[in-house]
Amino acid sequence: MINLDFRDSRPVYEQICEKLKGLIVSGVIKSGDKIMSVRDMASSLTINPNTILKAYKELEQEGYIYSVQGKGYFVSEKSFAASNARIDEIIEGVTKSLSELCFLGIKKSEAEKIIEKIWEGEN
Repeated sequence: MINLDFRDSRPVYEQICEKLKGLIVSGVIKSGDKIMSVRDMASSLTINPNTILKAYKELEQEGYIYSVQGKGYFVSEKSFAASNARIDEIIEGVTKSLSELCFLGIKKSEAEKIIEKIWEGEN
């Protein structure tokens, strides 16, 4: 499910966060689903459990997952999935990307089509 690139300059926990966010956002892992335990994930990726725990804590802080004492980690409902700070961060990134597309000559109608595709879940 998750493949790590040990040649990547980013820390392993950041790669895990990115991969899990991608699975959650794309709907592969749905709201309410239980994700692998820290121990199972560490075993499957052959890395230290503390690295997995750090990734899970980061995802929990960002609102993508939540923990239930003694039961594990679960995917949050969409409406609770992001803090305002994270939303602002994402908007900033989208704004930069759209500005660059504008600079490169993409038409407004093309950008609107891309946004509509994403909103409809067709990405």
